[in-house]
Amino acid sequence: MIALIVDDEKHVREAIKLLVPWKELGIHTVMEAQDGAEAVELLQEQTAQLIFTDMMMPLMDGKELLVSVRKIAPDAKTIVISGHDDFELVRHTMKHGGADYILKPIDAQQLKETVQKAVFELKQEQEERLLQQAREMEVNQLRPVYWDTIWSNLVSEPAGYDKHAKEIVDEYGFDPSITECRLAVLSLDTINGKLKDRFWSQWDLVYFSLMNVCNEVLTEQQPARLGIAFRYWNSDNEIVLLLVRELGRSDQLLQTVQQCIKSTFQSSLDIGVSGTLAYPDGLKNAYAEAKQALRRRNLLEKQKRIHVYQPEEPGTLPTSLSIDGYAEMIRLAVRSGSEEQISKAVSEWMAAVRKLGSIDLEQLELWWHQYKAYKSRWIVEWFGDQQQLVQPREEAEFQVPTDNEGRLALDLWEQQLTRSLSELSKQMLKLQQQDSNVMFEIAKYISNHYHEDISLQEIANHFYLSREYISRKFKQEFGENLSDYLSRIRMDKAKLLLLNPHLRIAQIASMVGYEDEKYFSKVFKKTTGVTPNEYRKGREA
Repeated sequence: MIALIVDDEKHVREAIKLLVPWKELGIHTVMEAQDGAEAVELLQEQTAQLIFTDMMMPLMDGKELLVSVRKIAPDAKTIVISGHDDFELVRHTMKHGGADYILKPIDAQQLKETVQKAVFELKQEQEERLLQQAREMEVNQLRPVYWDTIWSNLVSEPAGYDKHAKEIVDEYGFDPSITECRLAVLSLDTINGKLKDRFWSQWDLVYFSLMNVCNEVLTEQQPARLGIAFRYWNSDNEIVLLLVRELGRSDQLLQTVQQCIKSTFQSSLDIGVSGTLAYPDGLKNAYAEAKQALRRRNLLEKQKRIHVYQPEEPGTLPTSLSIDGYAEMIRLAVRSGSEEQISKAVSEWMAAVRKLGSIDLEQLELWWHQYKAYKSRWIVEWFGDQQQLVQPREEAEFQVPTDNEGRLALDLWEQQLTRSLSELSKQMLKLQQQDSNVMFEIAKYISNHYHEDISLQEIANHFYLSREYISRKFKQEFGENLSDYLSRIRMDKAKLLLLNPHLRIAQIASMVGYEDEKYFSKVFKKTTGVTPNEYRKGREA
């Protein structure tokens, strides 16, 4: 905090400096000026929060200084120290924000109390300003989310429009004269591959930037905005453009949106567009049409980016190619353990895919689900009840494999499939080798005898090995202590048993190797964070 003492008498300035406990009050700098004009110059260079001033000074007196302080430092507290007991001076002080009026000669106690009060008020006001700023920032941050939520809900259920009609008119100017609309959905599944890698950890920033670009186009140089872009929360966090004015030039407008996105992100996005429907009642159907236009677009097309909904003609059949005819060949290749055979099998499947003239998103997702179903079936076939030891890498939700232009990249997809299947093959071979490994025999023994009162010594006796050797090698192989491994298996079994409401906790404890119910509950809570009863209730809810 900074203070400024203004008085044409040096001994008065010195007295104030001596009488005020500056450090105690958090004031680190004390400036001085011998008249109002010099004080104004100082305040223009560095703002003071606490100002002491005389009233009668040359060049610029205290009355003029008070007026200037209100303009330069409106939040500052001003204390007048004057030798004139004049009502007009006091009134002028109060009128222009003076905190107090002290008469000379200065009373030390009065001065200290006045300064303490002024500093307390300064800190209070600063806290209130910071709190208000925080509130405003929070409102500014939440406002876009608020409107995204409203529009998302209206797209899902247009019947709720009347509840927000006045808000929408006030915010966007969408008055009752608007009776038609079109919806456009931006697909981020074909965004530039480099852009995905760059912003993967900041995906919200991508949405924010895209919506800013879209909204700028919809509001630029228009007497009334043509529409609104918002984040659609009800389905994969999509960006939706609601167009409500000049619908005849919607295609041109979306081309501009596309160009601006390409300029900003060096990437194009596919856009699905609905037909013209009633506003607001047709919002839900408009969204369905825009989504359908995206899902049916030919991903092999290199140039077309804006896809307008066209009703499906009767008798139109989807692509008939299925992974079923290639599954057995791929299974045998994985089983062989040969990367060359796996690559060859995947290549044959992809060769059939490349012969297609059209591939849409629905077809890609169908193939993906077929692939995952076959892979799950193979894992059960090859690993049986030892799947938990294999822990095959799970694929995330399907994403369209794209090149640096954001187009469907069949070569990349082929590489991904080959990599995934080769990894599965390696895991299968590894498990086969592990079957003969004594540590995995011990793991099997624990899995089969978890419900018994087994100890490290008993296991050592059973396998004719030392306790120390088992402890060390087991930790190396599995990354956890044998006791932790046993507890984890017991807790997993307990979770399954807790799904049966007819079993008491004491029964479950005994069934997984704990004779002491309280000790079982303690271990369960330490492992899962909740008691057995809380876990059971949570599953029943």
